[in-house]
Amino acid sequence: MENHQELLAKTVQYLKSKKKILFLTTSNRWSGEAGGEMPKSTNLAYKIAEKLKGIDVQIIEVPKLKIYPCEGNVSTSGGNSCGLKEAILKDSSKNPSGNHRCWASINNPDDELWKISMELFKADCVLFFGSIRWGQMNSFYQKLIERLTWIENRHSALGEDNLIENIEAGIISVGQNWHGNEAMLTQKKVLEYYGFKVVEDLCWHWQFTEIAEDESDTSYQEAYKEFGKVFLDN
Repeated sequence: MENHQELLAKTVQYLKSKKKILFLTTSNRWSGEAGGEMPKSTNLAYKIAEKLKGIDVQIIEVPKLKIYPCEGNVSTSGGNSCGLKEAILKDSSKNPSGNHRCWASINNPDDELWKISMELFKADCVLFFGSIRWGQMNSFYQKLIERLTWIENRHSALGEDNLIENIEAGIISVGQNWHGNEAMLTQKKVLEYYGFKVVEDLCWHWQFTEIAEDESDTSYQEAYKEFGKVFLDN
């Protein structure tokens, strides 16, 4: 059985060697809950950031942004038009690097994906955080990954340079009872396909129980307590 306190310690130690880090959290809760509740994986991101004193850590809570779904321009009857130079976001305040090329950003003027890409291209390390829901990463994570397809498409299909080849990356996921590690490993492979330098010490999953059928209220309550004991109370 994995020692998650050791995994956390390795992650923190590794991140201490970085200069500019981006944390992208993708889990969500209804903001109207009494007292407000931060998702476990988001809470973990802030806890890790606390341990990185003196390092520039930017945390973006993805569910709080207005990000439209991917338009699927990779596979159309006319071919692949994802990430073409014609799709550049022509706004220097939103796209100072000139690298943001996404038709959905053009077709939806209030789209906020640029808030992520602008920070991503300035970072030397990005760490994704999210929850496992029905055996896969949550919908906010998936929407974000699909909307970043133009980064991968630029070098894999268009034959241009890899914008993120020098950015290190990882993914930390949190789940209750089913398929979490498998989902994390899939997304780790996705990040490799995208062209990130994926780091082993930044990729791991925490799951409360291996009993997939355990859906009891008591189990979820105990999971919350156990997560806090392992990650937040030290």
